[in-house]
Amino acid sequence: MNDLSLAIGKFEHPDVTAKGERRAFVALNGAKTLWFNTGTLCNITCVNCYIESSPDNDRLVYMTEPEIVAYLDQISERNWPVTEIAFTGGEPFMNPDIIAMLRTPLERGFEVLVLTNAMLPMMRKRVQAGLLELLAVFGDKLTLRISLDHFDKRLHDEERGNGSYDITLQGMRWLRDNGFRMALAGRSIFGDSDASSREGYAALFQSEGFEIDAMNPAMMVLFPEMDETVEVPEITTSCWNILGKSPNDVMCASSRMVVKRKGADKPVVLACTLLPYSAEFEMGETLAEAEADVKLNHRHCAKFCVLGGASCSA
Repeated sequence: MNDLSLAIGKFEHPDVTAKGERRAFVALNGAKTLWFNTGTLCNITCVNCYIESSPDNDRLVYMTEPEIVAYLDQISERNWPVTEIAFTGGEPFMNPDIIAMLRTPLERGFEVLVLTNAMLPMMRKRVQAGLLELLAVFGDKLTLRISLDHFDKRLHDEERGNGSYDITLQGMRWLRDNGFRMALAGRSIFGDSDASSREGYAALFQSEGFEIDAMNPAMMVLFPEMDETVEVPEITTSCWNILGKSPNDVMCASSRMVVKRKGADKPVVLACTLLPYSAEFEMGETLAEAEADVKLNHRHCAKFCVLGGASCSA
């Protein structure tokens, strides 16, 4: 170990840290959520987008409903105890197949979660009609998690562009008026405490009549920032006891994400929803291959998941 540590830097070797200690890993322990990235195209460009989504980024291309079906079949074949199918982007409602992609897992009895900015792509008449049809049949089995970076309009717009706050609230009001189940995702970049953030959102929800419990971390997620310039420690196998945490607490213990890369013939499965461009987190084309352990060999594993304690799932 010590000889090897002399030759490597931080987050370089899958099994060993720069100090020569055994790197922590996470085993898949009862997969609860299978994510699909519907494509990295988005209607806006955010300052700190985790996967650099924008109107021009098509590094992850649109997935289709038949491709979703193939993985839903594999869930059954592998006896994965998945209860939730989740969709992220980019902006999922830009994908022309999105309504069919939502309907299929709902018909199979899964809970479905969609991460959206609730802006113009969601408000197109065709999409609205499709969502209303799904609501009529499946009700609260469908949850839309809205990205609202801050309860203060000015701070939200600093991240997402002038006017974006008002447009998102218009979309949320439409969801409210039609009885959709909503959750919310905010950001911790602004330096607020967890308590003050939740109090601020709670006041907004009350004033708008949004039935979202700001005190419930499953219904209102506050994501820590993933700043590449910030030094973070590598996570070793001994860290679990030191931190009082378990590998089962980390997101990759219970979820995987399917993406389709530009120019690829088939989708692939990733260990993490937040690292779509890191080759070492690509596990293969099938869920069987995705049952392998995940080495926590990235600064975001430490900053976001282990130390930040964040999870994308509901």
